[in-house]
Amino acid sequence: MTDMDQYIEKANTLVEALPYIKQFRKKIVVVKYGGSFMSDQDIKYSVMDDIALMKLVGIRPIVVHGGGKDISNMLNKLNIQSTFYDGLRITDKATVDVAEMVLCGKINKEIVQLLENRDIHAVGISGKDSALLKVHKKKYKDKDLGYVGEVEKVNVKFLQDLIKNDYIPVIAPIGCDANKETYNINADHVACAVAKALHAEKLIYLTDTDGVYLNPDDPNSIIRRLNIEEANNLINRKIISGGMIPKVENALDSILSGVNSVHILDGTIEHSILLELFTAAGCGTMIKEK
Repeated sequence: MTDMDQYIEKANTLVEALPYIKQFRKKIVVVKYGGSFMSDQDIKYSVMDDIALMKLVGIRPIVVHGGGKDISNMLNKLNIQSTFYDGLRITDKATVDVAEMVLCGKINKEIVQLLENRDIHAVGISGKDSALLKVHKKKYKDKDLGYVGEVEKVNVKFLQDLIKNDYIPVIAPIGCDANKETYNINADHVACAVAKALHAEKLIYLTDTDGVYLNPDDPNSIIRRLNIEEANNLINRKIISGGMIPKVENALDSILSGVNSVHILDGTIEHSILLELFTAAGCGTMIKEK
């Protein structure tokens, strides 16, 4: 392939993206950024480039981030022991203090800085800012998980004001309840709650897998498109299982609440967001109502 052929191929890619750019312009897209790949510098930069480009072409992104690995590392450094129940961390007062420090003080501000480095204005916030996330204590099989919260209400106006003033909100999943107690919240659930509250065009989950498979051991069995009925059927048949179940259930909840589509993407694939948004083939699993 000659240099000119390569340039033509790039130009064709841009032309392919045009109808999608037009379709999603001024639409809200919530991106849940989290997973084991968060510590990989190259992937981190790729994700931030994608979010910056989304903003530059007129899309209105909102970023919700996790940080479980960094929280675990800090707890180990401070010799704070963690206990788990069914894979869920029991969050005592010391643990929620560390979670808030890591999520709000370290990860959140790093994401803001990476976007600002790309001349994209971003504001780092948690659920505490302007009472963004009102939460209540999460219940799980009658087990007390400690300071683990579930989103009850989202301050929509606050997010709309930031978006109208040309900022990307970057949200750390920490919130307060009616008694002003601090809670750590699952970032997937925060992203779902925010997307629902704003009736977002899309909710994108960046994960450690590139979507839903008919057979997890067969890379060719990935399902590119799913509707609600099909997704429920796969859950009932236990084809969707393990950690994928809550993501798909969140996706179905989002769609039934007005989100147009939900996308489950492999965050380790370079520019996976752009490939999913702006190409016909996509690169993950898209879930829609029908």
